[in-house]
Amino acid sequence: MEIRVFSESWPIRGSFTISRGSKTAADVVVVELTQDGVTGRGECVPYARYSESVPGVIAQIEALIPAIRDGLDREGLQSAMVAGAARNALDCAFWDLESKQHRQRIWQRLNKPAPEALLTAYTLSLDTPENMQRAATENAFRPLLKLKLAGAGDLDRVAAVRKGSPAARIIVDANEGWNEQIYRELIPELQKLGVEMIEQPLPAGDDAILASLPRPIPICADESCHDSATLHELVGRYDMINIKLDKTGGLTEALELRKQAEAAGMKIMVGCMLASSLAMAPAFVVAQGAQVVDLDGPLLLQKDREPGFDYSDNLMHAPDAALWG
Repeated sequence: MEIRVFSESWPIRGSFTISRGSKTAADVVVVELTQDGVTGRGECVPYARYSESVPGVIAQIEALIPAIRDGLDREGLQSAMVAGAARNALDCAFWDLESKQHRQRIWQRLNKPAPEALLTAYTLSLDTPENMQRAATENAFRPLLKLKLAGAGDLDRVAAVRKGSPAARIIVDANEGWNEQIYRELIPELQKLGVEMIEQPLPAGDDAILASLPRPIPICADESCHDSATLHELVGRYDMINIKLDKTGGLTEALELRKQAEAAGMKIMVGCMLASSLAMAPAFVVAQGAQVVDLDGPLLLQKDREPGFDYSDNLMHAPDAALWG
């Protein structure tokens, strides 16, 4: 087994802002596993919110290279590394390698039907109400908009987007930027504006109170949701979970998390970090039949890798085997 690990930086169209700050590029780590002339790839996004960095993730992966050369496989990887970006890149590279070695598509490996095209949300970056209304008008042809919010001024932002795109379905993501008072004040107003879902309104460490707060709009866990080991803490607090492979540590655990969450009666959102189509491909598999799909990362970049996803007609279509899986 030959292992390559390296970083790439993909410029964003303009900038991307959430409650924790702005960025102008998507910095990713790519893993390539090559065996007998066949190469499998995986891509991850180290995330500072979870104390990850590009050099740190590369170091984590490099530390495991001797074990992989000695025969560590995808199954063994689940206990050899903690859930996170590093394991995601390796896990997805293993899946891609297995698919190509067996000359099967990933859904065949998983005994699932061929995937359907998916409607993905399109994210509007946090900005002034005026700028967010302008962005909403420019993207009024999109059926589902996701708004990045922050707390103060959020009602004006949502109202402005609704004005700019009156026909769109709207979901919002506070990225832990609210408190209980803001939550109570905003909920009835957001209902009037037709908001269909609210993602991570409260900080992950302060979300227990959600169990006793009214939830007339479904509440989705993002920063509070990582893998199946902590799922039980979310039942009763949230109505949905956002599955991101950089949090679950790969496709393997993402599929298990979805299975357990649905058994617990929770609805499913599948999301992404800002990354190229290589990171979206395994998430596309998990997202089949999910209630909300948010895999628009490549749409926010200046350019995507080739071949990438086809996002025509407001849908993302099944990826080519040359991309992944």
